[in-house]
Parts: sequence; C-alpha cells; structure tokens
Amino acid sequence: MIREFVDREIEAALLEEEWQKAGGRLIILYGRRRIGKTRLITEFIRGKQGILHFAEDTAPQVQIRRFQAAVAEFFGDSLLASLDLTSWGQIFSYLAQKPVPERRYLVIDEFTYLIKNDPAILSALQKAWDTALSGSNWCIILAGSMLGMMSDLALSSTSPIYGRRTRDILLGALRFPDARKMLPTFSFRDALRVHLTIGGIPEYLLKAGDYSDYTTFVGREFFNRYGYFYREPYFMLSQEFRELRTYQAILNAIAVGKTAPGTIAQFCGMDTRHLYPYLEAMTRLGFIERELPLLGNRRQGLYRIADSIFDFWYNFVFSRRQAIETNGLAPDAVDLDPYFGKQFEAFVRDEFARVVFPGCTTGRWWYRDAEIDLVAVDEKAGSVVFGECKWGGLSKREARGVLARLEQKAGLVRHARYPAERFCLVSGGDIGGKDRLREEGFLVYDMTDIEAAFGGGG
Repeated sequence: MIREFVDREIEAALLEEEWQKAGGRLIILYGRRRIGKTRLITEFIRGKQGILHFAEDTAPQVQIRRFQAAVAEFFGDSLLASLDLTSWGQIFSYLAQKPVPERRYLVIDEFTYLIKNDPAILSALQKAWDTALSGSNWCIILAGSMLGMMSDLALSSTSPIYGRRTRDILLGALRFPDARKMLPTFSFRDALRVHLTIGGIPEYLLKAGDYSDYTTFVGREFFNRYGYFYREPYFMLSQEFRELRTYQAILNAIAVGKTAPGTIAQFCGMDTRHLYPYLEAMTRLGFIERELPLLGNRRQGLYRIADSIFDFWYNFVFSRRQAIETNGLAPDAVDLDPYFGKQFEAFVRDEFARVVFPGCTTGRWWYRDAEIDLVAVDEKAGSVVFGECKWGGLSKREARGVLARLEQKAGLVRHARYPAERFCLVSGGDIGGKDRLREEGFLVYDMTDIEAAFGGGG
C-alpha cells in the first residue's frame, strides 16, 4: 500500500531548485538505510523524464551491462544496447556526447554499490562532467546508504568528483510530529513509545503502522527471531564496519549506561587509548554522539547512542538472543521503563523543548554525581530553565520532592550570565497537584500537556 508522503518539504524544494537552474547539476543524496531516499526521489521525478537506475551489489561487468541497458532504452539506441562495453568511461562518454535538448534526470540509486565494486566509476564521471556534462541539461542525482563510503569516496577532498557537486543533501530522520502521522491507529502514548524505540525512520514507522498497539508491535518485530527488527541493527552495522565484535561491544556498553570513555573501555576490556578511533568512526557516521554539559565543564564529554533503534536493540535484544531464538520473548518479561525514562529525557530536550521553549539552546548538565535532565538557555532574555523529566506519573508529594531536589542541584550550576531562572517538571504520566505547582511559578507538564503541544489527538 502506498502511504502518504510525509515531511521532506525542504529536501524536495532543494531538488526542485536544482532542477530549475541552468546547466548540469550534480547532486549527492545520502542517508542511512530505510530513511526514505528512494521515496523522495520517486516523488521528485514524478512528471519528469530521464533515467532511473537502481544499482545492485554485484560484479562490475554486470553493473556496467545493466546501466548500459538503461541508457540504451532511454535513448532508443539499439546499437548501444548491442555493444560489449567494458568500462564506465565508455558509458559516460556516450552520455557526454549525446545532446539532450531539455532538462532530463539521471538518478543512480544505491550508487555506493557501484563505488564499492569499481571505484573507477568516480574518475569516469569526473572526466565526463568536466568535458561536457557540467554544461548540459542533465540533472544527476547519486544516492547512497553507506554513509562512510559516501563521505570518504564521494564527498571528501580526495574524491575525483570533489568540487563538482552542485548540492549535497544528508537525509535525516523525521521529527516526532511527522513520525506520528505514520501511526494513525496508535494512542498518543503508544506512538511516543514507538518513536522512542525506532526513531523517525519512515520505513520502520510503516512497519510499526501495521499494528494497533506498542506491545504487540515490539513482541512480534523485536522479540521474535522472525521479526523485522530482530537482526536489522546488526545488518546496518555490518554494512559500515568490518570489525563488528568491537563495535558491538562499545554500543552494548553505552546502551547499558557506560558513557564515559574510561568506563566504556573497561566494559569492553580494552585500553582507553585504543577506544577513540572506534568512537570517532561511529560518531562520524551518526551511530553515537558526544554530549557536553550545558553550562558545565566542556571537557567532560559523555557518549550516547544517537539512534534509538540501536539503543533499544543493544539494551534488550543483543543480550537475550538465546531466549528469543529458543522460545521468543514476551514484552512483559522485560522492564522497559528504565529505557523509556532515558529516551524520554532526550525526547524532551530534542523535541518537546523546541515547542515550549522556542529559541532556547537546550541540553543537560552534570557534575560528578549530580545531573539535571534539561537545561534551556535563552540568550536574549538572559534566562535559564532547569528541568527534571520522569517517565512515570507523580503524586503531589513526589512532584514537590523532585522540584526541591532540582532547586538544590541548580545551586551547583554556575550561570551568572542568566540571572532569571525557573524550574520545570515534565512527566510521561500524570502529575498530582499540577495546577497548584503552576500557581507557585513552576513550569509543569504532564502527558496531557505534551499531547496538546503536538497537536492533540491529530
């Protein structure tokens, strides 16, 4: 079933802008698997004419013959179809010499398969671009999912096509409001739980949308050896890295709370000095990110898994594969709340705070054993909001206790530049005495408020 094309207005507009410009256009479109590159391309070329080629991971000569056939079919050139071409240079020379009177597209999807098996394609494209294609009516889009290969071989300064691209677009995940549109049958809380589990990856959301509730979805697709997500993170990791054992150990360490380099290295049984190249590689490709405390010591960076599906998988699937392989695993056999608590904090900082504290810089603060879940700084107003996030509901007494401890911790933060401070409590459940706390000047939000902030029952 074809479903609604959600979001991507900015990326679609950029592609259309390139299409309307004069001369040849060379666009690099990249992003992780399942992110929606092919769907974006399909929507973009609708009503336009050109060549759409889906590359495959196969031998170079097979790849050349398939691309040759696509080009020959577009031009209706039976002679080209019959030739025994042996190099990418021959095909791109043909394209360079063949005039097209009006704007046409050449899209190569999963271009990284071609680079992987024969890097000479980049030099062939570079030569054809420099001699003719840059001044032609071709709008060329090279799309790829292998982020490391796209960065190193297509975008880096050492690439033969460096300096030739007219636009590069890194396609990111959907934010929660758009992701939620793809889960129309889920309650708001279940839609949020899905988002905290798989993030904003369109194809993943489509798979979740086949279900009507979170528990059934996770049980069928994660805790089942035939589930769609049972091996997905492993496949994604193996696409980018060869030394899987070490990368898996590091991700497992971070997932279970070992976030400082020293504790990660200790968990993995390796020297801290040997850890950093692995951390840098995963950071560069977006698997993890280094967090710095806002209003704190900027040298005390900690690592977190940036992609929620990896965080969930290494928390709950990686260490339970034997049980899943043997008998499957019931979702209620696993306590998911600590995970949701951690992810909810990130959601509040990255998504909810954008709505309730627009224009603020957001992050968290920590020093030794003290931590504040949310810090929102308004530079213009000279103000700061300190917040605590709780996944579960809170009684009136519990809420007051949380806010009292928050005020104490805020006293440890040096923020002389921001004399105006307020205190905030965000809960994924209900908060007792919410109205009274607001009357006293606290910023208090429960799940009802979060749902309202994102458009109610929409």
